[in-house]
Amino acid sequence: MKAAKMAEPSKTATREFFIQGLTSNGRQFRPSDWAERLAGVLSCFRPDALGVRDAHLKYSPYVRPTMLAGVKSVVVSEALREIQPMAYDFVIDFARDNDLQILDACPLPEKQ
Repeated sequence: MKAAKMAEPSKTATREFFIQGLTSNGRQFRPSDWAERLAGVLSCFRPDALGVRDAHLKYSPYVRPTMLAGVKSVVVSEALREIQPMAYDFVIDFARDNDLQILDACPLPEKQ
């Protein structure tokens, strides 16, 4: 059986946002590796993920761990909503269920 090819998101500027490892009252979220775990669960949602055997873990370009002002965070691309709405809802529900802060990412101007 041939694996279905994952749809590419539109080429227009895609909005991103951060899920910070801080609750709404400023407490640090635990466990300390939550960002890597969340991004790992969603690592299969990337353009080259389907049909690849024995691939090493590689984070999705749509959900990736990062540090933001010294706080573990996850960068989420809204393009995930286009290619897999249920995965996008999972990420949003995770943040809401754990009372995590969600911050808009501001786009940086392109270098000329």
